[in-house]
Amino acid sequence: MINFDIEKLKFDEKGLIPAIVVDAVSKKVLTLAYMNRDSLKISLEKELTCFWSRSRQELWLKGETSGNYQHIVSITADCDYDALQVMVEPDGPACHLGTKSCFENTLFESEERHEFSYEGLMKLIEGRKTEKKEGSYTTYLFEKGIDKILKKVGEECTEVIIAGKADDKAETVYEISDLAYHVMVLMIQMGISLEDIHRELASRHVIDHKVKQEKMTK
Repeated sequence: MINFDIEKLKFDEKGLIPAIVVDAVSKKVLTLAYMNRDSLKISLEKELTCFWSRSRQELWLKGETSGNYQHIVSITADCDYDALQVMVEPDGPACHLGTKSCFENTLFESEERHEFSYEGLMKLIEGRKTEKKEGSYTTYLFEKGIDKILKKVGEECTEVIIAGKADDKAETVYEISDLAYHVMVLMIQMGISLEDIHRELASRHVIDHKVKQEKMTK
């Protein structure tokens, strides 16, 4: 817990400050909303996003009626203290239209620069399973089944070990990338999501933190 003086924040003439809500796992922007002092205090107390609805002119606890709560991981002010970034773990869609994010209408996409995300790669891999594509290596793995996928994961583990033992950074990066891809294929095959892994690693971080504290007190 960090003690922060809310009075440092610069609310506008209507007493509002923009809050950019971001998925803590995928890092995808979910929505842009506004908070006032009261909604920010509620957000901090409940660790759930609470906004000020400009259309209804009332406090709005996200998920109170839909069940799509947004559990706050962190809140960070920008350099001018006039905007907030709110990292959350959402229980469901952020948009009232039922989409995960309010930002779904692409206006421009560069042909030379392509945005990469693990979430996007997972969706691509899943698509090769649900909508089989002829000539696709990923589709081939799914068609062969779990034994083939596990065999490839094992092979790539070995390649990582060999590259690491040789102290070859470039080759190790290459082989880790191959391993990560095959592990993601395994995840899709078994119905494991990035959120599942995120939660598991997060729980281990808490445990590790407690262990370190115990060692320091001995």
